[in-house]
Amino acid sequence: MQSYTIGQAARLLGVSPDTARRWADAGRVATHRDEAGRRLIDGRDLAAFSIEVAQGGPGEEDGSYTTARNAFPGIVTAVKLGDVAAQVEIQAGPHRLVSLLTREAVEELGLEVGMQATARVKSTSVHIDRV
Repeated sequence: MQSYTIGQAARLLGVSPDTARRWADAGRVATHRDEAGRRLIDGRDLAAFSIEVAQGGPGEEDGSYTTARNAFPGIVTAVKLGDVAAQVEIQAGPHRLVSLLTREAVEELGLEVGMQATARVKSTSVHIDRV
């Protein structure tokens, strides 16, 4: 399972590293330390927490979240596989994006809950890039 540093988590949540650190210090999201002593957040924990943060509305330090070239970097919060099609949800800061794509594409990208991905939007299509 992929883990994220406090700084990476902050970027994915659309907040400052100080805010993410305070949330971790307050026990809102679980952390563990790696061999170098850095605090890390498991991908699944970060995915669940990102949904909680987004549903809670804007916080005191949440700034506006903008996209560059219609790219929404975030974390995969759900993957639903059908026989042929699949649905992938990404939480990108306060934005929840849902993409319908082939099961084959999801499997080729190795998409799973907790991993970092970028949703790219063009017109009405959402494309997923694995980071």
